[in-house]
Amino acid sequence: MNMKNKILFILLAIVGSLSLNAQSLTIETCQEKARANYPLVKQYGLIEQTGQYNISNANKGYLPQLTLSAKATYQSDVTQIPVALGQRLGITIPEVSKDQYQAVLEASQLIWDGGVISAQKKITNASTQIEKENLEVSLYALKDRVNQLYFGILLLNEQLKQNSILKNDLKINSDRISALIQNGIAIQADLDAINVEQLNANQRESDIKNSRQTYCLMLSALTGLSITDQTVLTKPEIDLSVLNKNDNHRPELALLDAQSKLYESQKSLLNAGNLPKIGAFIQGGYGQPGLNMFTTGFSPFYIGGIRFSWNISGLYSQKNNLNKLDISKKTVDIQKETFIFNNNLVTKQQQNEIEKIQSTLTNDDEIIRLRQNIKKATSSKLENGTASVSDLVRDLNAENQAQQLKSLHEIQLLLTIYQLKNNTNN
Repeated sequence: MNMKNKILFILLAIVGSLSLNAQSLTIETCQEKARANYPLVKQYGLIEQTGQYNISNANKGYLPQLTLSAKATYQSDVTQIPVALGQRLGITIPEVSKDQYQAVLEASQLIWDGGVISAQKKITNASTQIEKENLEVSLYALKDRVNQLYFGILLLNEQLKQNSILKNDLKINSDRISALIQNGIAIQADLDAINVEQLNANQRESDIKNSRQTYCLMLSALTGLSITDQTVLTKPEIDLSVLNKNDNHRPELALLDAQSKLYESQKSLLNAGNLPKIGAFIQGGYGQPGLNMFTTGFSPFYIGGIRFSWNISGLYSQKNNLNKLDISKKTVDIQKETFIFNNNLVTKQQQNEIEKIQSTLTNDDEIIRLRQNIKKATSSKLENGTASVSDLVRDLNAENQAQQLKSLHEIQLLLTIYQLKNNTNN
């Protein structure tokens, strides 16, 4: 590789490294990555496979069923024909053996089961859906964890920006006071007071960066992404359209609906189980005796026909069992109603909080404007000797605090909006 190609390769590597470190992420991307990275999501495929196996097993009920049986018995007595009757007819009637042997292979084909297999498949589908929705509820909780970390990092970034502005103001005033000292207007103590505030600002910057690093590590572990100080987290736009969305798509509601469907499927199975069953069968066997009990030795035989069966004992408790399922379903309805009630209370609280923060932000802009005017006036007075450095430091800190409060309120507004989205899954 010549020198030109080496230089080009190094430049490409540097550019690639910079683009990797300066990657940009959105909160939606972090939510998707957290979901995909969470170990529990792997259970989705297992639930689906289990459901398919159960459905397949239920369908096999329509296939011919084979049964092999064998028995060896000894009887205390057997059917006998009087010897005199044989002599009168001029025939010899053999004596039936008291030890008997039989091996039978039976093939049966279901014709009508009253809907049992169909109900079993409905129960399987409902149970599978419950497991999926239950898993979805667990995975949905990840959104709130991502939101807290994501907006926590955004807030720390805003604090770093405001702290940087404060440091710049302190540097400007430090240079100004140094010039005033040279002209004999200010003293060293005034410069020391500014230097103390500069040290405090540096300390705050170090603390904020340490906190941000911790938040980045936690978000990295949650999403499986490499999130560093260089990663740009996109600040979402303030979208207030969620205030007008009253529908609720929380996975808990889908879980409760799936439970109701399960109880309905169980009622279908209960009804079908108490209906008669019809099937066809054929038996082939080999035994001693065969179907003709008066033959000696082993002989083959077969039997075929239609079988009708009806276990009516299930009807005794059917009404009570159906009532129990109705009670279970009503319990789920009450749980759903309670969830919606509590969820609506949280929604109204979050909507009121958004309106309050919006009002606060309007006041923040006016407070910052006034604080800036006060700081400028104090800076002019300091040069004229009518204000002290303590006055300037106080006004600098007051302006910085006002800026930080506005940044805090902006992040709080965004966080509350996303909490509202998360509360209704909109």
